[in-house]
Amino acid sequence: MFKGIGHIAFAVSNLEKSLEFYEKILGFKIFFNLERDGKIFLVYLKISEDQYLELFPQKEISQAENQNFMHICLITDDIFDTVRKIKDKGWQIDVEPILGVDGNYQAWIEDPDGNRIEIMQILPDSLEKRGKNLC
Repeated sequence: MFKGIGHIAFAVSNLEKSLEFYEKILGFKIFFNLERDGKIFLVYLKISEDQYLELFPQKEISQAENQNFMHICLITDDIFDTVRKIKDKGWQIDVEPILGVDGNYQAWIEDPDGNRIEIMQILPDSLEKRGKNLC
C-alpha cells in the first residue's frame, strides 16, 4: 500500500541556522521554497530520491506535551565516514557510532532546534535485514 515516507516536517526557530545545518552539514539540497504573503512559508529539501524534509519558519516553537516525535533516522552506507565528515564541518556528535541492539551501527546528533537525528548503517546480519525475509 505505501512505498515509503514522503517527507518529514519541522518547525524551525531560525531558518538560516537550520538551512546551514541541513545543507552544509548533512548535504541535503533545497528543492523548492513556497511563499505566503511575500515571506517564506516553507523550504522543501531533498534527502534522497522521493524523500524530503520540510522546514517551516516559526517565531516560537511549541514543545507540546502531546507531541510524540522522538527522532528521525538517516541511513548511510558508511557511518564512520559520515560521522567524520559531519565533525570536519564543525558539528558535534552527541553519541559516537556504537553497535545497537538491532545489530546496526548508530550515532546521534541534534539539529539547531534540538531535534534528535539518528544516523544508521544497516549491517547484513541486523534485525532489519533479517526481517525483510519475514514480510
